[in-house]
Amino acid sequence: MPTGGKADWLALRLRQAIADGRLAVGSRLPPTRVLAAELRVSRGVVTEAYRRLTEDGHVEGRRRGGTVVVAAPAVPPLAPTGTRPFRRPLTVTGDTVDRAVPGARFTTGSTADRAMPGALFDGEPGADVFDALRAIRVRVDFTPGQPDLAAFPRAAWLRAERAVLAELSADNLGYGDPRGAPRLRRAVAGWLARSRGIRVEPEEVLIVAGTAQALTLLHPVLRADGIDGVAVEDPGSLGTRQHLRNGDLATPPVPVDDGGVRVDALRATGARAVLLTPAHQFPTGVVTSGERRRELLRWAQDGGLILEDDYDAEHRYDRPPVPALRALLADRVCYMGSVSKLLAPALRIGWMVPPPRYRDALTDAKRFTDLGNAVLPQLVLARLMESGDLERHLRLLRGRHSRRRDAMIDAVAEHLPGAIVHGAAAGLHLTVTYTPQVPDTELAAAALARGVKCQPLSWHRQLPGRPGLVLGYAAGPPGVIAEGVAALGEALRELA
Repeated sequence: MPTGGKADWLALRLRQAIADGRLAVGSRLPPTRVLAAELRVSRGVVTEAYRRLTEDGHVEGRRRGGTVVVAAPAVPPLAPTGTRPFRRPLTVTGDTVDRAVPGARFTTGSTADRAMPGALFDGEPGADVFDALRAIRVRVDFTPGQPDLAAFPRAAWLRAERAVLAELSADNLGYGDPRGAPRLRRAVAGWLARSRGIRVEPEEVLIVAGTAQALTLLHPVLRADGIDGVAVEDPGSLGTRQHLRNGDLATPPVPVDDGGVRVDALRATGARAVLLTPAHQFPTGVVTSGERRRELLRWAQDGGLILEDDYDAEHRYDRPPVPALRALLADRVCYMGSVSKLLAPALRIGWMVPPPRYRDALTDAKRFTDLGNAVLPQLVLARLMESGDLERHLRLLRGRHSRRRDAMIDAVAEHLPGAIVHGAAAGLHLTVTYTPQVPDTELAAAALARGVKCQPLSWHRQLPGRPGLVLGYAAGPPGVIAEGVAALGEALRELA
């Protein structure tokens, strides 16, 4: 047992056991008195560790039912390549917890596992690169854009689902409106008015299976309008670029500076459409300035189309929200959002607010793609929005994410001296650029070999630029974040 930070140590070990599935959902933790005696620590240490797990959403107290695991397990950890000092993780059997064994060592997994890190970061990333990266098991996951899935509001969702089923008529179990359930379209219209300053009628909202499907539906509609390419921010999302190219649309890059996308460079591309993340640019975190917004609106009024990806605008900490571009120029902006960063990507629920001239064509595209999203989850989400539960959940997340962001910033300052942190005021990730000219793909591969997953900044570039890493902080508690950033620092020092 470490002599200092005993509650930190115990909380971290229990989180790891939950993350890799050894403590499954529904498992009951040992009583604090029993575990304290087994570990030979004060009962206060165990009580504090349990309190932290409760705040993180990993466990909940159920009075006579004890302290029960409520967080879903993450993918089990993959042992990093090579050997390194390792304390044997906790195992819980009945009311006992095995103590750590200092000095024990462990070795690599299979040959396929060892070969994966180098192969992933060699050459240009392929269409399946994110699938491959998700499949790799790690100790620390800094994947950007990944929310805290353990914080999913299970109790509120179940309450809403029971209420929906109790009042659901038989007619609602048939095929739905391809535009989306009217109740959810009304709720989304209200949500956008409250949170993003967008005034729309429910009839203007189209429910889709996330922003990825929104882009897919746009492919034929844009080409029918004579648009064969969509300019993109640089750096900008690799995944978005892949979706556009899959629809045979060119993606000319437009540089991003401290004011946002450079409109002079956008005009120089000759593109008639551009995809932007103006509220919190991915991955730099830049907020498009007022002057740059005015330039963009003038460009759009001259015949341009803006695809606005409002992917994580609800997550803000140190500044008031900026209005969506859709609120300023409805006829030239196609707005897209989803609950993937707010609740969970698994729900596959998002929305579009297209310009009027595209509305019918996009409705047809949605109809012939899948006849519309599943109705029951739409109605449950609508009830969460109507009841205020979704806003309460967002307030909880803001406090939690702010603490985790601060933990990452502190860890970067300690373990990556000289590194620059970008985009800290909002969102679920930070971009970190560093001084040694080590290729960021090499650093990401070295980090993965140490059991830390992240994305190199160069994946999200088409133009040359400084090396860096894109680090998501929402999904891990502060102790795990500090551990992961320390491993990044070790990797960078070895490569420099």
